[in-house]
Amino acid sequence: MNDDLSVLERIEQHIRRHDLIEPGGAVLCLVSGGADSTCLYHALRELGYRVSALHVDHGLRGAESDVDAAWCAAKLGAEVVQGAARCPTEAELRDVRYSFRTTELRATGHTLSDQVETILYRLASRGTTKGIDVRRDDRVVRPLLCVWREETEEFCRDRGLEWRTDSSNPETLRGMIRNEILPLLERIHPAARENVLRMLDERQTMPPALAELLSSPVGSKRVDLGGGVQAVREHDRLWLESVPRDLDRPVVWGGWRIESRLPGLRVRGWRPGDRLAGRTKKVQDVFVDAKIPRSDRDGWPLVVRGDEVVAVPGIVDVEGVSAARVTD
Repeated sequence: MNDDLSVLERIEQHIRRHDLIEPGGAVLCLVSGGADSTCLYHALRELGYRVSALHVDHGLRGAESDVDAAWCAAKLGAEVVQGAARCPTEAELRDVRYSFRTTELRATGHTLSDQVETILYRLASRGTTKGIDVRRDDRVVRPLLCVWREETEEFCRDRGLEWRTDSSNPETLRGMIRNEILPLLERIHPAARENVLRMLDERQTMPPALAELLSSPVGSKRVDLGGGVQAVREHDRLWLESVPRDLDRPVVWGGWRIESRLPGLRVRGWRPGDRLAGRTKKVQDVFVDAKIPRSDRDGWPLVVRGDEVVAVPGIVDVEGVSAARVTD
């Protein structure tokens, strides 16, 4: 982060670096009325984006919530919608907020301060250093993950912008980290916040998508690493795999040379759940029957048409496809 740049310049650099919003594009700001979301709304407008606002009113603080909603509508032109008021956790409240206007690009006001608090919370509760993602899979982006909370407040003060303060913040887990834990860490070292962020930076010296794949071993995911290689994770298993290749010319894969003149065929690696075309038998069972060691299966080529496996070289042959071992 270059401290010589203005807050606006850093936000724009951050947006362009991560391709968060198209130049001059439309974005819906999810606003609470606090300094961060007020800064978000006005900064994006100053940068030339087509900005609108949405405020989700959970009604958790009675009259105070009503005032916040009215303030967002009056000052930020926000549409006010009613959210579920009986969600027991902060995570569930967040999921409710993200459930509105899901077809639109939405932005939140998360800052580097939120990032530090999140890393500390996840380190204490899960033993991981995973932070807030710059971009979620459901079209939510974080344009302010390049500035600190005090900088959003300064941005607002410089422009004479008022903001609301949530009286319930100190009672939350994030409020406890912000008001109790971080001050203690800064007594140990003045640069405690920056040093916490370094844990995230060191994890993400690899491509961010690959870092995300490694840090969340749940379900299945594949990431293109470039150069014709993909990283694949299936729950707690991870391997590298060549990208599928068209069989319109001879393909060498996993020690096999494969050729065919049949149209529409490709060669790729085995994926859990693969089945032989027109049969119920899983390719995994084919490997087991052929006594192929588990360590060899991930690199074994399959000949496919679409999602259907038509041939397994050396094990299941099909007319029109030839496969031969490559010798050195």
